[in-house]
Amino acid sequence: MAIRDAFGLTFSGATEAGFTPYGQAVRELLCFIGDPVASVDRAISEDPGFVMAHVFKGYLFGLATERDATAVAKACHEAALPLAATTREQAHVLALGHLANGRWHDAARILEDIAIETPLDALALQVGHQIDFFTGNARMLRDRIARALPSWQSGMPGYHAILGMQAFGLEEMGDYTRAEKLGRAAVEIEPRDGWAQHAVAHVMEMQSRQTDGIAWMRANPEAWAKESFLQVHNWWHLALFHYDLGEIDQVLALYDGPIYGTPSAMALNMVDASAILWRLHLGGIDVGDRWTALAANWPKAGAGDYAFNDAHAMMAFVGVGLDTPARTLLDAQREAMRGNGDNAAFTRDVGHPLTLAIKAFGEGNYTEAVRLIRPIRAIANRFGGSHAQRDVIDLTLIEAALRAGDRALAGALTAERSMARPDSLLSVLLARRAADLSEN
Repeated sequence: MAIRDAFGLTFSGATEAGFTPYGQAVRELLCFIGDPVASVDRAISEDPGFVMAHVFKGYLFGLATERDATAVAKACHEAALPLAATTREQAHVLALGHLANGRWHDAARILEDIAIETPLDALALQVGHQIDFFTGNARMLRDRIARALPSWQSGMPGYHAILGMQAFGLEEMGDYTRAEKLGRAAVEIEPRDGWAQHAVAHVMEMQSRQTDGIAWMRANPEAWAKESFLQVHNWWHLALFHYDLGEIDQVLALYDGPIYGTPSAMALNMVDASAILWRLHLGGIDVGDRWTALAANWPKAGAGDYAFNDAHAMMAFVGVGLDTPARTLLDAQREAMRGNGDNAAFTRDVGHPLTLAIKAFGEGNYTEAVRLIRPIRAIANRFGGSHAQRDVIDLTLIEAALRAGDRALAGALTAERSMARPDSLLSVLLARRAADLSEN
């Protein structure tokens, strides 16, 4: 029993009854909309022997970076192992096994080989692309998709998503002109493609085109926000544009509305909430009791499972002044560094020193924060995220240097930022503060 899709790929154990909701799940994931878990659960219910349905569900949970979700990914892998599968599908099962067990890089390499052999396997491309994001592999964010792109043509199902992923990879590699062109083309094909929408927002963030960015995000939010599980992150991008312009009321309105107006216990959403509040915290903005609800949710995501999350959890604990969960988090990181998965290195190389630095900053030990952050800046990509997300590390370092009264370092860091982001009003403000420090 097997079915072939529009690209000629074989799906073992599938009937039309199961493949129809599976196809819906794939389309939903390509746009980051709807409920692909519910869709793929319907596929599994119809066809329990549908191996790729189990793999697909496992990927969704494996990419969630949370302990409970990882347990589901492992169960999906176990369910898929004994099922009939083609060579391609067996490789997917193997990739899921690596992902579920924290071997992100091994999973990425297997998915790379699947896409080289079968460049029209959109799932292999998208899951690999997401792993490249979570491991901070900018080159593969670009090149994984670039290798497959010649096999894709306009009019093919999912073509917009391939363009959107290529756009994001180009942006992370600094090829902003081509990134924006492909991202806009993807959104024109499919306005609901939240990843392509976000790729263009990244271009404008990196180029300090705040006004353009606000216009881009506010032009058609119904398209990219409706039923989108990427919507919080995209609203976060809009908040970043307002933040750089000093429009704090707008930032807080977005936080109180679509970013965290309805508190979420999903790590991916809490990362964005922590990241925007921490930027305001660095600027000395009183955010009231907003930290409280956020900090209360962070322990639910699990500590020590993904270093990038841990650093953002510490921001919330520092923001509300909670010492016990902060210590618990650091203990969990120490345990994680003794683990076998890739997160041990993510934590050891970047996550743990950064989390310690955030705690030191919160305690007013700015010199210690500087000492901890400086060695990790050049390798910060190792614990994942994008350039825009990791910019919070630079901002924390600059603010720590300013508050420590380190005139030479603050001047050097703000000069560096002014070169990288010459059109940023925030760059001007920070440089002015560094100059004032030098005169006092």
